[in-house]
Amino acid sequence: MKPPYENAVVVVTGASTGLGRAIAVGAADQGAKAVLINYASSQGEAQETARQVREHGAEAVIVQGDVASDADCQAIAAAAEPFGRIDALFCNAGKTTRPAHAHQLDKLSADDFVDVYRVNVVGTFQTVRACRDLLEKSDRAAIVVTSSVAGVTGNGSSMAYSASKAALNTMVLTLARGLAPKIRINSLAPGFIDTGWFDKLGPHRDKIRESVIERTPLQVASTPGDIAGTALFLGCEAANRVTGETLIADAGLRMTGG
Repeated sequence: MKPPYENAVVVVTGASTGLGRAIAVGAADQGAKAVLINYASSQGEAQETARQVREHGAEAVIVQGDVASDADCQAIAAAAEPFGRIDALFCNAGKTTRPAHAHQLDKLSADDFVDVYRVNVVGTFQTVRACRDLLEKSDRAAIVVTSSVAGVTGNGSSMAYSASKAALNTMVLTLARGLAPKIRINSLAPGFIDTGWFDKLGPHRDKIRESVIERTPLQVASTPGDIAGTALFLGCEAANRVTGETLIADAGLRMTGG
């Protein structure tokens, strides 16, 4: 049985750390020919992702760019042109803003919403648009968008973040119609992922992790590697009859109201 990503050309945005890195390295491990690693500002971490990709046998190409910039999205696509096609595009770049929930309306500004939407929603759209021509040159083209269970439950790091992920899920439905029949696109909605993002919370990190384990039916705190496997499934031919879906991978947390 051939590897799922045998000879594939893969593009991963936001690939310097966390889930993006796990997807990039996972694709290389599953046979990818080349992995394009996009990052916005973390050059050193992107280089580490590239090192791991090469260690798993794939060519690694690092591309700096902020998906909020259409010109940068075009540059990401241009970096893949020498390969003649893109087989799988993982739109993983995203951002949030400071915590603000339903009882904290005054803590979010219009600019907060715009900043988050510019990356999470507009940035994803721009990346897809820039890469469409190269995707259409593949006979197995797939796009996987990193959303969040927050876009389904409304319970995330901030209202702006949750709303942006809900918009992203809806946009995937629209794009699935527009990109068919040549390109599949699906949304992956993880729950808690134990990444370095939580380091800034200091001692609260362990409390959050323990709370997630306690409240989650599967009693786990997911790692980037746990979720990358699901993303890679959606991006390969094993899911070749799946498009326009939002697949929740939260270990069941939403069932508890978490």
